[in-house]
Amino acid sequence: MEFSELMTRAGLGIEEAAGMLGVSARTVRRYVKGEPRRIDPLKLDKLREITNARCPLIRSEGFRFVDLFAGIGGLRQPFEDIGGQCVFTSEWDRFCKETYTANFPESVDSPHLFADDIRPYSENPGAVPEHDVLLAGFPCQPFSIAGVSKKNALGRPHGFLCETQGTLFYDLVTILDHHRPAAFLLENVKNLERHDRGRTFATIMHALEKELGYSVSTRVIDSSPWVPQKRQRIFVVGFREPTAFNFDELALPAGPAPTLRAILDDKVDPKYTLSRHLWNYLQDYKRRHRQAGNGFGYSLFGPDDVARTLSARYYKDGSEILIRQKGKRPRRLTPRECARLMGFEKPGQAEFRIPVSDTQAYRQFGNAVVVPVVRAIAQLMKPYILDMLALDGRRPFPPHQHEFLFAEPGIGG
Repeated sequence: MEFSELMTRAGLGIEEAAGMLGVSARTVRRYVKGEPRRIDPLKLDKLREITNARCPLIRSEGFRFVDLFAGIGGLRQPFEDIGGQCVFTSEWDRFCKETYTANFPESVDSPHLFADDIRPYSENPGAVPEHDVLLAGFPCQPFSIAGVSKKNALGRPHGFLCETQGTLFYDLVTILDHHRPAAFLLENVKNLERHDRGRTFATIMHALEKELGYSVSTRVIDSSPWVPQKRQRIFVVGFREPTAFNFDELALPAGPAPTLRAILDDKVDPKYTLSRHLWNYLQDYKRRHRQAGNGFGYSLFGPDDVARTLSARYYKDGSEILIRQKGKRPRRLTPRECARLMGFEKPGQAEFRIPVSDTQAYRQFGNAVVVPVVRAIAQLMKPYILDMLALDGRRPFPPHQHEFLFAEPGIGG
């Protein structure tokens, strides 16, 4: 329960919290017990502000970042590796949150606020702790474009407040606009560029560049130089001021590209071998589509191959990445092998905690980012982040609001 967690972080007792919030001790006890329907949202916002003020999230070195739509933390670890401190996380899937908190537990030395739903924070972005970098693997919700074509035809300007309101991208941009962090990194599927004939991506870039004034670079990156998986994702990097940042300088791993041999276990529980019924079904399915001239169906891989993209549906039948077994039916990857395939841990290790069921683990890894790719991007961003913080005197940029946020839709384009 967030109310109780905030009180603990702020070191507040029942009576002290009651006095600060202007409510009775009985009311505070009710809030602490976790009765969300009876919590006054304004009181919760005030407690967040009190907690942030009493627990300044400032370190003598490094920088602070927030991790939005965090999944299981694939963006977080690389930015901690370059000296960052995560001060705020949002993720509303309870199973993802279970995995995330198992791998990134809060400590006294690293105070941290975890939000389930980002939307209340976009309504009150000041409740998000000050930060220098914003990370987000935001969902690609279809943007409503009703009326936009007509406005374009009439030559009327329109901003993200009009075009993206009601989407999670809008919540992200509202927080960006309020805090004005030095930099951000966004991640999404490759097809984001082509969604709605490119209009969705154009809206995103317009909001980031024209309305928020960030210097933005984008690149679609394939993960296969880092892990044995062909997985293309688009990354969007932005800096508050113009920089010499260039995606072409991204460092690729030296040596030959890895193959599945690097992540596969020698001994695997027989439960991951496909049942006779499922294997017969998949073979028949592929046979029928082949006869129809389609390319649908399962894919078999060996230790010297590079896999297709791991998807969130992998738990259903594992058909996109089946591993050959000599003298046996093929098998799925294990969740541990998926963790390595996504770069959450190194080959031969079992460091990443997987506290959820196999089904949930497959969903989580299928939706995750490839960690070594993000690590390479973080390393490339690091000198520019530090340069901007040096210009700021290593202080967070003061909150700022653009006028168009308070204007009628259609102003500030």
